[in-house]
Amino acid sequence: MSSFLISFIVSAFLTLFIIKQARLHGSALDNDLDGVQKVHARAVPRIGGAAIFLAVVIAAGIAMLRTPDIGKGILLILLCSTVAFAGGIIEDFTKRVSPARRLLMTMVAAVMGFYLLNARIERIDWIDSVWSLNYIWIALPLTVLAVAGIANAINIIDGFNGLATVVSICMLLSLGYVALQVNDTFIVVAALVVAGAAAGFLVWNYPAGLIFLGDGGAYFLGFMLGELSVLLVMRNPEVSTWYAVLLLIYPVFETLFSAYRRLFLRGQSPGTPDGIHLHSLIFRRVVLWAVGRRDARALNLRNAMTSPYLWLLSLMAVIPATLLWRHTWALMSLCMLFIVSYVWLYARIVRFRSPRWMIVRRKKKSQRNRRDK
Repeated sequence: MSSFLISFIVSAFLTLFIIKQARLHGSALDNDLDGVQKVHARAVPRIGGAAIFLAVVIAAGIAMLRTPDIGKGILLILLCSTVAFAGGIIEDFTKRVSPARRLLMTMVAAVMGFYLLNARIERIDWIDSVWSLNYIWIALPLTVLAVAGIANAINIIDGFNGLATVVSICMLLSLGYVALQVNDTFIVVAALVVAGAAAGFLVWNYPAGLIFLGDGGAYFLGFMLGELSVLLVMRNPEVSTWYAVLLLIYPVFETLFSAYRRLFLRGQSPGTPDGIHLHSLIFRRVVLWAVGRRDARALNLRNAMTSPYLWLLSLMAVIPATLLWRHTWALMSLCMLFIVSYVWLYARIVRFRSPRWMIVRRKKKSQRNRRDK
C-alpha cells in the first residue's frame, strides 16, 4: 500500500501544480467547447496525464531503491509506455497528431513490450482445452492489436469527469488483487503505483472537472492496463485468459460496438467522432431530465452525474472477473451476458425507453423545492 500512497500524494500535488500553471498557457487548455463530444462550458487544462505519468516515474524510482528488481521492471514498462504517452501528450498540446498516428505509436510501444518485457499472448484458454500460440507471426500481431486496442478503448470512454479514470482504477486494483493471489509481486506493485497516480489526479478531476485526463493520460492508462493484463495472464497459467477479457470488456466492447455502428449502420469511417456513445446517450437522454437547467453549473453537474452509471456498468464485469479469475467457463458466460446487457441497454436508451431505475425524476425535486419555500 505504500506504493499506492506515495504515487497518490505525488500525483495529487503535481496535478494541482499543472492546474495552476496550465491556465497561463493556452496550448494546454481544451478551448473547443462546440465539438460533438464536448460537454464542458469553460476552457479546462487537458494535460492531466502528465501528472499521472510523472507520479508513476517518481514512485517507480523510489520502488527501485527499495526493491531493485521490481523497480527495474516498472521502469522498463514505463520505457515502453513513453512512446504511447508521447503520442497522446503531443496531441494534447498541439492538436495535430491524428488518431491513426497515436494508434501507430501505441502499437510501437506494444512491440517494445513484446520484446523487452516478454509481454506476449501465447495461449487462449477454453473450457476443457488450451490453444497454444507459439508462432511469432500469430503472437506478435495479436498482442500488438490487443494492447493498442485497449489503450484506444480507454481513450474512447474518456468523455466525462472521472469516467475513464475510475474505470481504470477499478481494473488496476483487480489486477493487483489477482496478482497477489498468485504471488506476482511485480504486477501487484506496478498496478498499485499506476492506480495511486490515477487516484491522485481524480481528486481534482471529479466532480469539479478542474483538469482533464487528455489523450496522454488515456493512452498511458490504457497501455498500462493492456500490458499488465497480458503479463499477469501469461506469467501465471492458473489465471484464465478470459479473466482479462471480462475485466476489460466494457471499454473494449464500447469501441468495437462504436466501430460497427459507424461503419455498417451509418456508412462512416470507424474513427469518425460522434455523440452517440453509450455514455453520451446517458448524458443527453437520462441525466438531462434529472437536472434540466442549461447553465454552466448545471452542465458540470450533469457531467459528474453521468459517470457513476458507467462505473456501475464496468463493475458488473470487474467484480465477477476478480472473484472468478480462474474459472474459464464462468468468465466466458459472463462475457456473453455483459454483451447482451450492453446491447439491450443501448437499444432502450437510443429509443427513448430508458429503464426507470436509471431516471431521477425532476418532478420530485421540484416538489421538494416548493415545500421548502
